[in-house]
Amino acid sequence: MPQETDPRLAAIAAEATQWRRHLHANPELSFEEHRTSDFVAAKLESWGIAVTRGIAGTGLVGTLRGSRGQQGANAGRAIGLRADMDALPMQEMTEDLPYKSTVPNVMHACGHDGHTAMLLGAARYLSETRDFEGTVHFIFQPAEEKGGGGRVMVEEGLFTRFPCDAVYGIHNGSNVPKGQFVITRGTTNAAADTVKLTVRGLGGHAARPHQALDPVLVASHIVVALQSVVSRRVDPLDSAVLSLCSIHGGSACNVIPEEVVIEGTVRTLRPETRDEMQRLLTEVATATAQAHGARVEIDYERGYPPVVNSDAPVERAQLAAAKLAGEGMLVREAPPTMGGEDFSYMARTVPGCFIRLGQMDPARPNFSTHHPRYNFNDDILPTGIAFWSSLVEQELTPA
Repeated sequence: MPQETDPRLAAIAAEATQWRRHLHANPELSFEEHRTSDFVAAKLESWGIAVTRGIAGTGLVGTLRGSRGQQGANAGRAIGLRADMDALPMQEMTEDLPYKSTVPNVMHACGHDGHTAMLLGAARYLSETRDFEGTVHFIFQPAEEKGGGGRVMVEEGLFTRFPCDAVYGIHNGSNVPKGQFVITRGTTNAAADTVKLTVRGLGGHAARPHQALDPVLVASHIVVALQSVVSRRVDPLDSAVLSLCSIHGGSACNVIPEEVVIEGTVRTLRPETRDEMQRLLTEVATATAQAHGARVEIDYERGYPPVVNSDAPVERAQLAAAKLAGEGMLVREAPPTMGGEDFSYMARTVPGCFIRLGQMDPARPNFSTHHPRYNFNDDILPTGIAFWSSLVEQELTPA
């Protein structure tokens, strides 16, 4: 199995660093990853990997068969490795970064540039060695951040066209020590729903608020009232997060507006809690608006379901990580993260395992994902490439 110190892998990791920085400088939003998709496809094809494009628009799959023949115990076995490709609609604020985003208000602030480069590196290594039986599918997914590209790929027949016995995904962990693997059973990521509340009042002159019905005031009461939903209505041994992150209303300092719009997310781990949070949010917001004589329209949209890892692929991923990095760099039990992730659609269709690979390093600035100064840590590319390659060889090695 490949190790991080393997000279061939080290050379590939150096190339992958350049790919990652190219992608970082040229980010693209969800379902708009045209240049990224072209870049990935060109690399795969240059290594003799069969490429199928146009899945979920900009998504693609590279298919590679091993060189150990097609008659062994694993000849008919196939696994999928998934990386997401899209960026976020935000302005990068990194300082003195020579490869910072060249696209205004678009940034790779979640490390998808690193995930893509990491999987490309593994594809390059495995295309040269092919030291396995069976088939590996390299799944490059669009639109994880918005639009559910994973769901669309599944709906468009991803696993019908490319049958997989298991599927794996990696996400960098900005709060996990560099090189440490977090591979756990069961639920790893929360369901993530979005909510939009439109508070409707009666506009008027700021000098005569008694002749208006101020939606700014009503919206403020709704925001405050909703803060008690999790703290007082959800079992403290359960988990839920309600974050109201956007509030907009009014266009002038002396005009009471007609409406105010509040937007946010609701994150839960259990289906029952998900239902209860939707009910409570609706109940509290409606009652608060009515108490002030206003109305509120609630648009509650169910987003990504929780990511639930299956036992068998978890065990295989843990084995590969322990062999590569050592037991001390493997976390087998950890609480779920409340971040949403549309790998869930893939893991609900075939047995799946979602993995976190730490990138936190005290020697470098460490910002969380979705921060305007976040930057993927290139030092973990060799680890990720070696892990992907080891996992394939382990999964598809003759018994």
